Amino acid sequence: MSNILSIQSAVAYGHVGNSAAVFPLQCIGHEVWPVYTVNYSNHTGYGAWEGPIIPATDVAAVLSGVKDRGAFPLIDGILTGYQASPEIADVIVSTVRDIKAENPDAIYACDPVMGSATSGCFVADEIPPLFRSTIVPVADIITPNQFELGFLTERDVTDLDSTLAAVDAAREMGPSTVLVTSVQRPDAPSAAAAADGGPGVVEMIAVDDHGKWLVRTPRLPFKRNGSGDVTAALFLGHVLQGRAGANPEDAVKDALAKTASSVYDLLRVTQEADSPELQLVQAQDYYANPQLQFEVEAL
Repeated sequence: MSNILSIQSAVAYGHVGNSAAVFPLQCIGHEVWPVYTVNYSNHTGYGAWEGPIIPATDVAAVLSGVKDRGAFPLIDGILTGYQASPEIADVIVSTVRDIKAENPDAIYACDPVMGSATSGCFVADEIPPLFRSTIVPVADIITPNQFELGFLTERDVTDLDSTLAAVDAAREMGPSTVLVTSVQRPDAPSAAAAADGGPGVVEMIAVDDHGKWLVRTPRLPFKRNGSGDVTAALFLGHVLQGRAGANPEDAVKDALAKTASSVYDLLRVTQEADSPELQLVQAQDYYANPQLQFEVEAL
């Protein structure tokens, strides 16, 4: 079991941010300490919501209280996701540095939430430059989707070669491990079938110092907010477990296989229920016991 500090948004209705990340991490055996950056009624994809952005000073106060309990040396992983205000960047960076000063083995995983290929960039204009200049350089793991990877590295990311080149550029910014989600490219197997109206595929690519890997799953013809938050959380959780295991060099590869399996089944269960929100609780068995139905390919 690891202790994970998760600093991100929360909603009352539905599952995004910490409201998506905490439960799956608990299901695979981790202790999670959530700190909220917003407390909304629902995710912003509905076009209307209520509730506050938590001021950065209040977030810092909560984190200070956790530190005062002597908990920072106990933290194995730090997870951040959607950030609604640019002021939070300094709080995150200082917290990561304080934790690593007390536990140098702690891993910081940053999900640089900025947008998607379908919605475009949906965060404040100040946020992407802060990811580039301030947050990503102190991260050990980042989990952008394909769109965010291009935005982060200021590159066109289309085919496999350009994706891997952008991953290399992202790793040069600081993080040793990059997970790219929602990869769709014209040079992928079954891309032609998708162009003809078939289901097509979607891929995830993970890269670290030990190798480059790709996993391919069927593309389900719908989108639900929060799936990226679950992906980032499970990936960090499995990496922590793998690095503490017998074969730490396989931690990222194994985390990719388990995460892809669990997230696919979560989306499948959600689609079958025709639910507007992720069926997070209903799919819980697939977090603790991923089916590992998709092959991981070395690149």
